[in-house]
Amino acid sequence: MPSQPQQAHPRPRPYAPVAGALRVVETFLLSGGQQTARRNAWAAVVADRQRARDRREAERAMAGLTGPQAPSLPR
Repeated sequence: MPSQPQQAHPRPRPYAPVAGALRVVETFLLSGGQQTARRNAWAAVVADRQRARDRREAERAMAGLTGPQAPSLPR
């Protein structure tokens, strides 16, 4: 009968408090960079929306110039 493989138990993390302290320091030091990244991301979203509006407007204008003419209604 084959023996069952033993499941590995997670080892205690002796450096967990140190890792947490480093994360706090990292958050403090990088908070300004994170703000800049968020501002840049939002500016990119706004620019993408503007490009999409401009593209839709150009497509409508081109469709109006080159699209099939709507039949005129009888008077």
